Amino acid sequence: MNHTLIKNAKIVNEGTIFEGDVLIENEIIKEIAESISVKPNFTVVDAEGSYLIPGVIDDQVHFREPGLTHKGDIASESRAAVAGGITSFIEQPNTVPNAVTQELLEQKYQIASASSYANYSFMMGGTNDNLEEVLKTNPRNVAGIKLFLGSSTGNMLVDNEEVLEKIFSSTSMLIAVHCEDEATIKANLEKYKAEYGDDIPMEFHHLIRSEEACYLSSSKAIELAKKTGARLHIFHLSTAKETDLFTNKIPLEEKKITAEVCVHHLWFTNEDYKTKGTLIKWNPAVKTQADKDGLWKALLDDRIDVIATDHAPHTWEEKQNPYTSAPSGGPLVQHAVVAMFEAHLQGKISVEKIVEKMAHNPAKVFKIEKRGFIREGYFADLTIVNTTAPWTVNKDNILYKCGWSPFEGTNFKSRISHTFVNGHLVYANGKVKEDRFGQRLLFER
Repeated sequence: MNHTLIKNAKIVNEGTIFEGDVLIENEIIKEIAESISVKPNFTVVDAEGSYLIPGVIDDQVHFREPGLTHKGDIASESRAAVAGGITSFIEQPNTVPNAVTQELLEQKYQIASASSYANYSFMMGGTNDNLEEVLKTNPRNVAGIKLFLGSSTGNMLVDNEEVLEKIFSSTSMLIAVHCEDEATIKANLEKYKAEYGDDIPMEFHHLIRSEEACYLSSSKAIELAKKTGARLHIFHLSTAKETDLFTNKIPLEEKKITAEVCVHHLWFTNEDYKTKGTLIKWNPAVKTQADKDGLWKALLDDRIDVIATDHAPHTWEEKQNPYTSAPSGGPLVQHAVVAMFEAHLQGKISVEKIVEKMAHNPAKVFKIEKRGFIREGYFADLTIVNTTAPWTVNKDNILYKCGWSPFEGTNFKSRISHTFVNGHLVYANGKVKEDRFGQRLLFER
């Protein structure tokens, strides 16, 4: 039996911070107490007043395997994730081929079981014509159904309203959606192409993939969810206007409609296009300072429930293309937690709130079994964050397969010192231990 004792930690859990120790026995948190005695067979990790938080659960990543592994793969990106304090991820279906049959979905689980350093789940993809396959999805071991209501990477746009209503009506599983109105975007794009050709200046991206495109799509999806009683989770809100569509009047456990915001929409604004260019080209687009402020407000007052990354790597070469052919998306899993701790040190958010939005709430939204909290009997997915260990993001310490980060050159005051996945120390002192793989997430439904 393996025992690891984490000593002298500032334990952050369920709205409180308290100094104490955590004893891990094999995969499980065995004991949480003010002080636990060291026994001869214990491995001791002294947290020295650093924060001990539940391992972060990222509910939206694109790890690019199968079919797009020149950009990233499950091994490389999960390695970056655990180095960033993320212990579980939910990956999206727009790989090649798209995960739109049960067989293709299961193939991804097989790949992860032999290559993912973090715990994993994969979303089943919905299309205009695969309802039968969608309905075969097992709610016990698949996170949910993913629908693209605006085209993004891959060819998975669901634009048949009849089909959409059928999917919403037919499944009790969580339906996660990417909301951008395709017709609005196309019309906007044509307008700018007429003026600039393919080399549209990046600063128009948020006007092409506009507030109107986002709001139109989000409000439609919510209307449909209310009509059908579907369990809807809206990914990556990017506008202040959309936040008014959500409520904080009921507890998260009772919400049928929930929302997520991504780190990049909380960090960057359209002003950053001048310096970052296509490196911060995302769908939906990074928008204005007013939008960023509105997202922060909704996050802090609990209209927005979850913080995620939408980690979506592309090669440096691909990102150098002109506007119309430069792909949208960027790598984020290694830097998301320290970016949020930077926001904490700037006075924008409490550590308790970071933990709520990045660990507790993803576990609640998806009903993930025995993860997302520091509780006795739960899996020992744990992250130690040292807020007094500054470092600068550069090419030498970036772990993404694509080799770049939109945070390159950023000085962070915090760093991840240790990451435990299922009780196993998978990351310490800047090194990922590649001797054990994560587990398939299970769901209490």
